[in-house]
Order: sequence, then structure tokens, then C-alpha cells
Amino acid sequence: MHKKSPEETVTSLHDLSAVDLIAGYRAKQFSPSEVLEDLLTHVAAWEPHLKALYAFDPDSAREAAKASTARWSGGEPSGALDGVPVTVKDNIATKGVPVPLGAASVKLVPAEKDAPPAARLREAGAVIFAKTTMPDYGMLSSGLSSFHALARNPWDLSKNPGGSSAGAGAAAAAGYGPLHLGTDIGGSVRLPAGWCGLVGLKPSFGRVPIDPAYVGRVAGPMTRTVDDCALMMSVIAKPDRRDGMSLPAEPLNWKGLEKSPRKLRIGLMLDAGVGLPAEKPVREVAVKAAKAFESAGAVVTEVDGILTREMLDGLDNFWRARMWDDLAKLTPAEQAKVLPYIFKWGASGAKLSGVDVIRGFNQTMAIRAAASKLFCELDYVISPTAPNVNYPAEWASPTNDPMRPFEHICYTVPWNMSENPAVSINGGFDANGFPIGVQIVGRRFDDIGVLGMAKAFEGLRGAQKPWPKPPAH
Repeated sequence: MHKKSPEETVTSLHDLSAVDLIAGYRAKQFSPSEVLEDLLTHVAAWEPHLKALYAFDPDSAREAAKASTARWSGGEPSGALDGVPVTVKDNIATKGVPVPLGAASVKLVPAEKDAPPAARLREAGAVIFAKTTMPDYGMLSSGLSSFHALARNPWDLSKNPGGSSAGAGAAAAAGYGPLHLGTDIGGSVRLPAGWCGLVGLKPSFGRVPIDPAYVGRVAGPMTRTVDDCALMMSVIAKPDRRDGMSLPAEPLNWKGLEKSPRKLRIGLMLDAGVGLPAEKPVREVAVKAAKAFESAGAVVTEVDGILTREMLDGLDNFWRARMWDDLAKLTPAEQAKVLPYIFKWGASGAKLSGVDVIRGFNQTMAIRAAASKLFCELDYVISPTAPNVNYPAEWASPTNDPMRPFEHICYTVPWNMSENPAVSINGGFDANGFPIGVQIVGRRFDDIGVLGMAKAFEGLRGAQKPWPKPPAH
């Protein structure tokens, strides 16, 4: 069970890990209903400041928790997450709830069924008590949205939680329960995880089925601990025929995370190759993480980034054209509802030629080739998650410039295109106590190994600062 730190005598139920909650239910120390009520009280204190939630449904959650309590009382839990509170990102469909994609321009139509990862969570007994907010169409690393209220970072309410899994990052850092499900096509799980002090996994492409599926798009956990991340993966990493790119079933041991860094070849990537340079505190945290692995016996070598300006601009062109394809189908009245930053960026895609767009898409293959070459000589790569420590809550991105929208994703986006697993884990804090993420990347399909490295780093890193508390009224 949870070990008490010197600063606390009792750990609130909402702050317990999913692993500890399951152990507590099994030992009959508390029930899912008790946990949910404590969580709802905590959410009421935080949510007016954070605006992390969409489709918050305490009544349905109470019914689910009540049913889970009865199952545990009878000694017959329904699955690995029975009674554990969970949030699901806006763009992952849950039955009966509209999927606005963070955009006021999207028609609100209730989803007919759960998307694959949401279905797996529900089958495992998880209590889905809310969805979480995101920016328009998921195309910002920000909590800024034309549909949702502005999401903020609980470590500093004047700062951005990142995105596009913005609400998920804010909710996890604030203690809205232990498990949060996000999506990531260029860093949308890892970036908010880094800026919110969390563990955020972008699994290997296809490991977690998603609907709709798209090149580079994955769903992944956002948690406070590596063990919780692995527990969530054990539930959601199961094949689903709705995703034609999902991986076949594989008997992965998500509990087998014990891993020694000894003799592993690790590349330290401090320069992404293009984009915003790493700020000094970010660089220092990444170097400290690499030295920790080196002290544990790993062979660490500094390596160059694999991304080029041609690659980044090519992706930008392809995504602009893809965004314009969606925006062009809207009526003028609907287009007027889109976040201006997103509309300006997407509309510029109308000016691109077909050859421009194909050249842009082809950069995904160039990135894949560069990643394969890099991992011929390495077992893992360590880098910053994001180049900057933080940025204002009201900004759409760290540059806040729709003509330079992706300068901050250069450490994260290559691994979406190459399909490698990558995890962000808190590596330390700046002088003001704001979290800074470190990214660990592995070879394709080595999801267990990546989490094992993150687990090893948890031990090497040592104790972290206490999680933020709700502002005093």
C-alpha cells in the first residue's frame, strides 16, 4: 500500500495510485464509492480554476462506482481496473456523449459506441467520470479551445498545461484520480505530461487500437507513476478490428518492468536538429537524467537530432492541407466558429499544390528511415520532451505564431512518424518549481523496455516535489 512521506499522515484517496486503489479494494480498506466521493470533492475544489473537464457526469459515475463496490464486496471484481476513476479525452468516443474535438464548429452528435480504448477501460471496470478538454481539432499544444473553457496548468495557473491532451494533463497533475487517457500524433500525450510533471506514454503505433485511426496517431496513458501507466496499458493494448492498423495480440508482461540500464547503449539527444533550442534548465535536466543512467552502468553517447527543416516543414504542409480539407467542408458560419489561430493555419493549406502536399507526406518516410538508422547503434534515446520550460496559458503554442506552429515538437514528432514507443517522465524542476520532462525513446515495439527504463529512472531520480494543491478560497 501507499507509503506515507514525512510531510503527511494520511494520503487522500484521490491521490492514491491505481495500483494502490486496487490493493485497497482487495483488502477492503475502502470502496470504489468512497474513493469516488473523495475525488468529486477534490474536483469541486480544483475545477473552477483548471477547466480540465468536459461531459463531467458524477451521477453516472456514482452508479458505476456503486456497482463496482458491490462486486468487490462479493469478491468478484470484473477486471483489472474495477472501481478505478478514469478520464477519457474529448476526441476518444464514449457512448452517448458528443465528440466536439474541442471545436465550436463541430456538430454535437452523441457517439453511437465507445472507441476501442474507452471500451477496454469500461470492460475492465474503470469508472469513467468525465471526458477531458482539448484544443480545436487537436492541432495545438495548448489548452486553448473555441468550444471548451481555457484549461490551465495546476503547477502555475498562469501557464499552459500543453496539449492537445490539455485537460488530461491538468487533471492528472491536480489529482483527478490516477488514470487519464490521451491521444498523440506529434506529442499530444508527452508534451502535456512533460509540462505537468507526469508519466505520458506514446505507445508503438498500433499497440493501442484507435478509431478513427490515422498515420502516427496513437492513444496512450497519462499517469503519475510508471506502474500505473503499465497497468493502464495492460487493459487498452488489446486488438480491435475497427482499427485496420492495430497490432496483432501479443502476450506482453506489463508487470515485468524490472530493467537494469547496465551496458545499454543510450543516445543523449540535446539538439533536435531543428526548431526551438532547448532552454538552459531543460538541457540541464536532460543531462542529469543521462548521467543518472550512466552511473547505473549505461554507455551514454551524445547524438545528433534526426529532424531537418525539410522534414518539419513537409509535415507542416501536409497537416495544413489535411486541416483545410476538413475546414473547407464547413459552412461560412461554421468556419467563423473555428479558433482563429487554427483557421489561419489551415486556410494556408489551400494554397499548396498537390506536389507540395505529397512531398510533405513523404517526409514521414524520411523520418522513419532516419530513426531506423539511429537505432541500429542504440538501444534507447534520451532527450528533453519539450525545448521550453513553460509558456502563457492563453497562448496557442510556445511560439504563438500560426506560421511557425511546430517549432516546439521537434523532440516528440519524429517518433510518431517512425512508430517508436516514447515516454515522457518528470526529470526535475526549474528554479521556480515548474516541472521539466525527459523523454525516453525505444525501438519499435519495445514498449515494455521503454517503460522499464522509465521505471529505472524513477528509482534513480529519487523523490519528487509534492503535487500542487487547490488554491485557497
